Amino acid sequence: MFAVHLVSFFFSKLQEDPTKKVDRFLYAMRLHDDQLKDISARFQAEMKKGLSAESNAAAAVKMLPTHVRSTPDGTEKGQFLALDLGGSKFKVLQVKVREGMGIRRGGVEMEEKIYPIPKELLSGRGTELFDHVSESLKDFMHEKNISLEKKHPLAFTFSFPCEHSKLDQGLLVNWSKNYRVRGLQGKDVVKTLREAIDRTGGMSVEVLAMVNDTVATMMTCGFDDQYCDVGLIIGTGTNACYMEGLRNVDLVEGDEGRMCINTEWGGFGDDGALNDYITEFDREVDAASNNPGKQIFEKMVSGMYLGELVRLVVLKMAKRGKLFDGQVSDALRTTGKITTAHVAAMEQYKTGLKNTRDILTELDLNPSPDDCVAVQHISTIVSFRSSNLVAAGLAAILSRIKQNRNLRTLRITVGVDGTVYKTHPQYPKRLHKVVRRLLPECHVRFVLSDSGSSKGAALVSAVAQRLASLRRQVDETLCPFKLSQEQLQLVKARMRAGLEAGLKTKGSSAIKMLPSFVYRTPDGTEHGKYLALDLGGTNFRAMMVNFKRQNARLYHKIYTIPLEIMQGTGEELFDHIAQCVSDFLDYMGMKNARLPAGFTFSFPCEQTAIDTGTLVSWTKGYKATDCEGHDVVSMLREAIKRRNEFDLDIVAVVNDTVGTMMSCAYEDPQCEIGLIAGTGTNVCYMEDVKNIEKTKEITGKPEKEEREEDKQDDTTERKKKEVDAELSKMCINTEWGGLGDDGSLDDIITPYDMEVNQNSINPGRQRFEKLTSGMYLGEIVRQVLLDLTRGGLLFRGHVTETLKTPGIFETKYLSQIESDRLALLQVRAILQQLGLEGTCDDSIIVKEVCGAVSRRAAQLCGAGMAAVVDKIRENRGLDHLNITVGVDGALYKLHPHFSRVLKDTARALAPQCNVTFLPSEEGSGKGAALISAVARQMHG
Repeated sequence: MFAVHLVSFFFSKLQEDPTKKVDRFLYAMRLHDDQLKDISARFQAEMKKGLSAESNAAAAVKMLPTHVRSTPDGTEKGQFLALDLGGSKFKVLQVKVREGMGIRRGGVEMEEKIYPIPKELLSGRGTELFDHVSESLKDFMHEKNISLEKKHPLAFTFSFPCEHSKLDQGLLVNWSKNYRVRGLQGKDVVKTLREAIDRTGGMSVEVLAMVNDTVATMMTCGFDDQYCDVGLIIGTGTNACYMEGLRNVDLVEGDEGRMCINTEWGGFGDDGALNDYITEFDREVDAASNNPGKQIFEKMVSGMYLGELVRLVVLKMAKRGKLFDGQVSDALRTTGKITTAHVAAMEQYKTGLKNTRDILTELDLNPSPDDCVAVQHISTIVSFRSSNLVAAGLAAILSRIKQNRNLRTLRITVGVDGTVYKTHPQYPKRLHKVVRRLLPECHVRFVLSDSGSSKGAALVSAVAQRLASLRRQVDETLCPFKLSQEQLQLVKARMRAGLEAGLKTKGSSAIKMLPSFVYRTPDGTEHGKYLALDLGGTNFRAMMVNFKRQNARLYHKIYTIPLEIMQGTGEELFDHIAQCVSDFLDYMGMKNARLPAGFTFSFPCEQTAIDTGTLVSWTKGYKATDCEGHDVVSMLREAIKRRNEFDLDIVAVVNDTVGTMMSCAYEDPQCEIGLIAGTGTNVCYMEDVKNIEKTKEITGKPEKEEREEDKQDDTTERKKKEVDAELSKMCINTEWGGLGDDGSLDDIITPYDMEVNQNSINPGRQRFEKLTSGMYLGEIVRQVLLDLTRGGLLFRGHVTETLKTPGIFETKYLSQIESDRLALLQVRAILQQLGLEGTCDDSIIVKEVCGAVSRRAAQLCGAGMAAVVDKIRENRGLDHLNITVGVDGALYKLHPHFSRVLKDTARALAPQCNVTFLPSEEGSGKGAALISAVARQMHG
């Protein structure tokens, strides 16, 4: 009975499917999806290491920056020479890139010649190899009748690992393949090529770019497919590259835009990261290679090693009696006798088994049909593992791109080249299927590169030329916004002259220099309860401020001003304000108290005293009738009388700039300047009364009047001196936004500023304000973007209706776009909100335009401030002045760089002044209450 079982077992083994036998033997090579996801995660971790400056030196995956910053967009054009060095032969080419027209992308025409490389040069001196390359280039130019006098741009494909510090510079890290050329490792390969061209002489060539074959493949496919951001080589060797956000590349300065990263992923596993996936056959291949312990991933994947892996598996199975009845031939024992071409032939769809029999027979073996099936299956498992590992690495790269772009789904194209991918009948299909299974949320298209690396290098050069031309034109456009120190000194001088002219009685001045009749800043002794009323926009704010022992408690309520009130009659407007004040006093339970009040009225007014202000003109959408030319304080008093419910002592009317200065002066006694940098811009400061000639016309000399009153009260000489001191300064509301209304800024005004001015509600007026304030900066940016787009430098020349809409580009977008924390993808999202579909390169340009416009605004404010502080210093006869500026306004407070640039400019142009900028917390409302408190103190 036992014998029957033995015979039965023997026959079942004989009849066993030969593929099952191989599956059991090679179970470690058969990777399931969980293992592939694990390998993918490990590769992602290695990519991070390679990108980090701290860990790059020890990283197995080097992640080399290529300095290729953009893929083709179809507008590239030009004629280029190209050299392609990376194997036993090299190519010289002439490449003509034709620009696309309309929706049709451009085309590429090429002529090439292959030159052999003598074997002795592969292990000779570097100069000898490059002299041969250079002489071959000259021969090609002769043969193709290419002018030797005219300068030709040249692109160089060099398929060995290099560290790039620029696009046209690369230090050789190490040779690979069968190259052992001496004296080049660690040297700049482009410099070596240039020196060889000079030695050969008789031709004029400019080497624009050097790239490896992987990058060139991505660029070639990118010319035909705008979604191509990944390059993949699966041939004799293997590698991948992709477009990475520059902010993630520590090894390159700057964080704007993108850069192609050459992963050099063949080194994955050199640090042991793949040890638990490496089989005994991988170890044998590695040990027998000319670089043991290096390029572990490449040895598991690439065409140089796949055939050898199959040979080692077949040999071992034969030795164990699982193939060929245990027979082993000398040919099977010989390294390299099974090639990757054999592997591809064995897996041919219809002729695979026949090919397998022929290959084994050539190896002096006598295979049975089952042996052929088994060996074919070995070949399948080895090549399938290769495509699985490539899929895992590719999934890591695509996942990283998806995360970088913060997308739920990703549409992307991978450009592919290499003999394994091109010639193996099953490889592409398997690779595509596994990538899509590992990343179901990514829509991945694979495009085979035609004429690969040579064409790609020329396209890298064409893109570099396009970007250089674009850069030049954008720089020319933005050049007028970049003010030199000399220009800023001139603005300072003109502002100073305008301040002086405005203080005089005779002659008109663009800077109005309006007296505020505020004679001093707070000293901390202010006490009591004051009402502050604030009207300056679509809201009205009522505030009660209680000053007590250098402390202020505030209570406030905000009321909306309906449009029909803003544009109705003056009586209706002031009745509405009186009603709001009545409600606030009810709310505070203070209806019966006759409180002193300060009125912040942020519209242009001419004052003849601290409690009178004649409205010059409405702004900000107000059109209430019968107000212009009338005293606004009288109109408010009359409205309160009509209501007959409460009484107020309106002590002062002020604008927001003066209110801001007073509010900050309560915190810092050195604060004698107020600055508004928001929707509008203005400055006020404490001027010596003796310099204000126009007040003498309005009220006579205030000092004398006060002295007369003092004499009538029989006051002492000391009291007279105190009054003189009290009245020695007055706050001047400069209304500096008018600088340039007389043409004094015409030399720095750009065509874009002229356009903005022409389309404004007050052409020819407030020229300085139109260069510096939030109401206009966004519109200046829109005008520049419109011009760049019409010139084909932005948004592919597509001018949208949105871009043609005035006011669409609000100044708040400048603050958002210029934020250092904002990645370019978020800039693109802001542009998309505005209906502007742009590329990453477009986003960089938009950010630059915003930066140029806002920087100029801050510099001009800084130059103006330098004029003010220097004037105060000279007024006081000081060598050095310490002073504080109280500041309010969204532009100053919210823009990421405005305040810093303003301070730096003021410091540079007024080096003898130490200026502190103090942002106002409660601003003009609290300031109005303080002015009332100070005025009450002064008048008893």
